[in-house]
Amino acid sequence: MINHSRIQHPLLRQKIMSAEAAAALIQNGDHVGMSGFTGAAYPKLIPQALAKRIEQANQGSNTFSIGLWTGASTAPELDGALAKVGGMNMRLPYQSDPTCRARINAGLMDYVDLHLSHVAQFVWFGFLGKLNVAVIEVAGILPDGRLIPSTSVGNNKTWLDQADKVILEVNSHQSAALEGMHDIYYGTERPPYRKPIPMEHTGDRIGDTYLRVDLNKIVAIVETDCPDRNTEFTAPDEQSERIAEHILTFFAQEVALGRMPPNLLPLQSGVGNIANAVLAGLNRGPFENLSGFTEVLQDGMLDMIKSGKMSMASATALSFSPAANQEFLDHLDFYKERIILRPQEISNHPELIRRLGVIAMNGMLEADIYGNVNSTHVMGTRIMNGIGGSGDFARNAYVSMFMTPSTAKGGTISCIVPMVSHVDHTEHDVQIIVTEQGLADLRGLAPRHRAELIIQRCAHPDYRPALLDYVQRAQDSAKAGHGGMHTPHILDEALSWHSRYEREGQMLPKL
Repeated sequence: MINHSRIQHPLLRQKIMSAEAAAALIQNGDHVGMSGFTGAAYPKLIPQALAKRIEQANQGSNTFSIGLWTGASTAPELDGALAKVGGMNMRLPYQSDPTCRARINAGLMDYVDLHLSHVAQFVWFGFLGKLNVAVIEVAGILPDGRLIPSTSVGNNKTWLDQADKVILEVNSHQSAALEGMHDIYYGTERPPYRKPIPMEHTGDRIGDTYLRVDLNKIVAIVETDCPDRNTEFTAPDEQSERIAEHILTFFAQEVALGRMPPNLLPLQSGVGNIANAVLAGLNRGPFENLSGFTEVLQDGMLDMIKSGKMSMASATALSFSPAANQEFLDHLDFYKERIILRPQEISNHPELIRRLGVIAMNGMLEADIYGNVNSTHVMGTRIMNGIGGSGDFARNAYVSMFMTPSTAKGGTISCIVPMVSHVDHTEHDVQIIVTEQGLADLRGLAPRHRAELIIQRCAHPDYRPALLDYVQRAQDSAKAGHGGMHTPHILDEALSWHSRYEREGQMLPKL
């Protein structure tokens, strides 16, 4: 039910209108910055109204489309609705919608895949062009015009600052008790005037509780009463459980060696079932008083906060299953003391990741024998989702870890290959690789020794002989004068596994 008291500024109430009227203020060719991060706090009604307008306009000879910028992925009501009508000519910085992905891979839409920590400064510096319109969901508007953020912050601060026009969706479905959970830092400057960000601990508050906006830029307000997209997570399977066990054993060894304190270091966890399995293992494990410094807070961290295993978590967005979301809402006052939501330029900031000594745990599609990781492209050319924040954390973390099952597509694909078909994270940024087969600690190892360890510890037994054979023949070829011994490769064969899969539907040769 719409709560009209959520808009407490009297003059702004005069700008309340329908979603259709607000969408009419967005013009063909505009760059539009919308709120939303992993299905949290995206505008619910205006994108759908805009999609209907575009669909009608494109029935004639004119082609109506916008460039869409967000925090990260959104939901079918936004990405899906606009993609289905061909309403986006460009998308950044991250997406996960199947229709959107299909249009990108068909060449019908441009996609700029950015590190999430880079987006705000790209906009400040004008690298992406002018931001024409911001469409932002908020939980309320105070009498003085300050905005109560919703369940994600993402790039909203930047969109509100940089856009010529601002449209707000005030969502009464979002709990009023969210007020006070956010920490919006306004101290970032452009070089050469940058100063250190004054944060030393995960729970430090360094900014304001509210978002600010020039009230003269607000051209429309739409009232909504719509829930976020809450995705159900599947229960951890055997592979995920084994990956989690390897990681927990590694943590225990690092503590025993004095490389980590007994409460570990702040945890960053990517999105997905494997990540949740690792967090579930930590919740059952011996480590106490843990903390999180991550971009997305999922069920696993919420469970750890509930149990007392985790004392504080910092993120930019909430991404819960329906059951976890209800738990969060039922005990919001409890969680509000233990969760801080920040802009993604802070949640993903390299300076803070390095200073805090974050443990970064992210998923991947494939890794090669020397430790390069592909987290975005299927068979080298087709985008899956995007790099997201994994690069922000991998390059700057105290420990950089990538996880995947050792095979995919019923065993027809090996996730450990001679050479990755696309590189998102070079061997220099990858310290730990984990599959259900085992964990390879690559720190301090030269390439040939990394290859031995990755194959023996992480590759599936069905693919291990072929990988060992490839390495041996690559070394023999180098000794014969064809290439070097530092990182031996047979260039004619390095991507042959991917080519074979495209031709025959499996990476190993048919017997």
